[in-house]
Amino acid sequence: MRVILAPMEGVADAPMRSLLTSVGGYDMVISEFIRVVDQLLPEKVFYRLCAELANNSQTQAGTPVRLQLLGQHPSWMAENALRAVELGSRGVDLNFGCPAPMVNRSNGGAALLKEPDTIYRVTHSVREAVPSNHPVSAKIRLGWDDKSRCVEIAQAIEAAGATELTVHARTKEEGYRPPAHWEYINQIKEAISIPVIANGEVWNREDYQRCQVVSGCNDVMVGRGALAVPNLAHVLKGTQDAMPWNEVKQLLLQYSEYEIVSAKEKYYPARIKQWLRFIVLQYEEADLLFRQVRVMKQTADILAALKA
Repeated sequence: MRVILAPMEGVADAPMRSLLTSVGGYDMVISEFIRVVDQLLPEKVFYRLCAELANNSQTQAGTPVRLQLLGQHPSWMAENALRAVELGSRGVDLNFGCPAPMVNRSNGGAALLKEPDTIYRVTHSVREAVPSNHPVSAKIRLGWDDKSRCVEIAQAIEAAGATELTVHARTKEEGYRPPAHWEYINQIKEAISIPVIANGEVWNREDYQRCQVVSGCNDVMVGRGALAVPNLAHVLKGTQDAMPWNEVKQLLLQYSEYEIVSAKEKYYPARIKQWLRFIVLQYEEADLLFRQVRVMKQTADILAALKA
């Protein structure tokens, strides 16, 4: 069983990845995506979005990090994938599932679910460019607005030479609305021979156990659940109960210390509120704190509320 931290754009940045993996239990992390359009990107872009490249492509806790790319042009994706592994990434992950309208309007992310042939060509080009000892994985949803082609999409990715596949068990149009349709992951798993990782609506060990039975997958990728319960990886593996609220508060303060000294300090108020929205889903004690913090605009005021 592996538990993998999902590539949550604008949420799971390097400080968050460092914090969650320091709690332990994660076997791998996928970075936020790097958008590839029509050029070989400079090295500084890779280091900005995947700071762990400077640390042997692992978090401070030693958890391996795989860089994710998003794009639709096979040759440019291939060139940037090669650069990623040359800079030290533990393989490359390809994003075919991002539902963000801005990305989809330019035919990226989940928009490619309507074009299995393009997904094949991108994956094949990347696999051809990246040395065989480096994994090439992909992440998809079940489709754009229906699930009828999910097996075809998965088979295209396997035929292109991908190493493994993560499946978010919803379509783009379903967004993040429950439920996750794990039974379609099972259909995919039965149709291809590469490892399949289940993703979607796993918030606790009971969810994982149901997902395991329905999807047939032992490996799982978690995103929003990891924000709601910071030691979720341990919880899913059955080695810990959900951490108590007082420990969650200490993590909030630790994360604050990471963020306010970074180049993203101006985004800190929005980031901490965003995280608290997820924590409220699993910790009743967080509700009062969130209601206090959500009207605050200054970092100093938020820190004072967290420490109170």
